[in-house]
Amino acid sequence: MAVRLRRRCADEEIVAEVMQETYLAVWRAAGAFVGTAAGGTAVGWLWTIAARRLVDAFRRRAHHAEPPPAAAPQPMAPAAEEEALAATVGGDVGDALRRLAPELRQVLQAMVLDGLSVRETAVLLGLPEGTVKTRARRARIAMREALA
Repeated sequence: MAVRLRRRCADEEIVAEVMQETYLAVWRAAGAFVGTAAGGTAVGWLWTIAARRLVDAFRRRAHHAEPPPAAAPQPMAPAAEEEALAATVGGDVGDALRRLAPELRQVLQAMVLDGLSVRETAVLLGLPEGTVKTRARRARIAMREALA
């Protein structure tokens, strides 16, 4: 999870803070996780908490200083979360998702898989809201075409 957070935020201090807040939130709300009976996975649940904590950290920092620098996309080995996602989203949908351009896949992943709003995705990725909307639309069109 830390690797995935670092891809979205280059500030190690924020990443460490978000990781600590995430684990604390998980500890406090562990009884609320209903598991696969509700169709969710533990990895997805953890990432949703972490992603929202990251957005909150960006908002807190924005009130006191300039926004943190965004992490430049770097080729890395897939994170455990991405390997779990690949195992979960398989077949034609998984293939279509993997063929998307990285910037489109990022937006689709944040909005659809992580359940973030346009505004939260914009803050998380350091993009204007209009850009997020455009990329989401392009990603949906590309997915429809690939699955047709």
